[in-house]
Amino acid sequence: MPRDTPSPSLAPTDLGRRLPVVMALACGVTVANAYFPQAVTPLVARGLAVSETTATTLATLTQLGYAVGIFLLVPLGDRLPRRPLITVLLAVTSLALLTAGLAPGTGLLFAAGTLVGLATVVPQILLPMAAGLVEPERRGRVIGTLQAGLIGGILLARAFGGVLGEHLGWRAPYLVAAALTALLAVVLGAALPTTVPAVRDSYPALLSDTLRMLRTERKLRRSVLFQITVFGGFSAAWTAVALLVTGPRYGMGTQAVGVLALVGAGSMLFAPAAGKWVDRYGPDRVNLWCVGAGLAAAGVLAAGALGGAAGLLALAAGLLLIDVAVQCGQVANQARIFSLRPQAHSRLNTGYMTCSFLGASAGSWLGTRAYTHLGWWAVCALIALAVASAAVVYVAGSRERHSTHPLHPAVPDHQQSQRLT
Repeated sequence: MPRDTPSPSLAPTDLGRRLPVVMALACGVTVANAYFPQAVTPLVARGLAVSETTATTLATLTQLGYAVGIFLLVPLGDRLPRRPLITVLLAVTSLALLTAGLAPGTGLLFAAGTLVGLATVVPQILLPMAAGLVEPERRGRVIGTLQAGLIGGILLARAFGGVLGEHLGWRAPYLVAAALTALLAVVLGAALPTTVPAVRDSYPALLSDTLRMLRTERKLRRSVLFQITVFGGFSAAWTAVALLVTGPRYGMGTQAVGVLALVGAGSMLFAPAAGKWVDRYGPDRVNLWCVGAGLAAAGVLAAGALGGAAGLLALAAGLLLIDVAVQCGQVANQARIFSLRPQAHSRLNTGYMTCSFLGASAGSWLGTRAYTHLGWWAVCALIALAVASAAVVYVAGSRERHSTHPLHPAVPDHQQSQRLT
């Protein structure tokens, strides 16, 4: 099959109502495997008699494996039939989780944790798969449904790992997750529709094309810039808030951070609504609303420096706002990139998500240093600066499309002509 020749798997189909929900649940369960290790590292340190610094390597390696897996494995969604690819990755993840849960020492645990992150990229294959199997006018809603599952998995993973680990030991979350992931492999193997590869390109060509599209696809670059700025601010907030809450201002334990994460889980309710807004108004307007929510979040979070009950309430409200901004923006950004080359959905998502994680890493690094050297006010200023950069992206894009009013786009992005190369 020639490069990017349309395939039958790309034709819109009737996903029904149940399948998107099943796929959303799969996104949540799978992505949680990359995040719950953050909550059990103190328990790992005690259980294996190592320092907490050594134990935190587990979460770092899992996240690093996830980022590498996105770049190396997600492009295969355009080259291989997706259903068997997804079930194989889930099986590998389940075995890696089981190995980690039974590991006698840090060596095998770190190796298994890295493999967990590497193979748990199934959500980033399911999202472009769903986008390619639904008609354009429903794409935003379907992406929003899957994104809600993804958000729920990320935000609830720490609570899952912390509570289960506290009562049953650090191995319990790994063993339970291994069983759930194995069950998920069976369910998706039966539920997902059959697809055929979109392209026949070689594996090196897939990777090089992913990098090339970051240079040639303007809408992809636009989505990337929106996400790395807002997501960077989000990461700065969540990294520094743990230091603030457990520091002298509040003097609380890590469980308080878990409670704040549960408050942030409320943002998952907005993702399906964001999908409907994208279908109705287009991605750009939703991005603009997210910029406003992010700037408001920076202002509300600043009140967290006051301490006490009022400060905690401000932190909860501000974190919820920044969560909503990131998650709704994610729906808009992915709807924009999935309106491009249908045969390259996995590669488009690879470029987008890889850059997104780079932005998140930079935000975490800058947030930690801003708090350590200048305090919480500096973190809030950093968030405001990052989100304001997203507003610059919006204005620059509006000038490129000068025939369209920035607040009232005549033709939403997803309804413009699709360009196939």
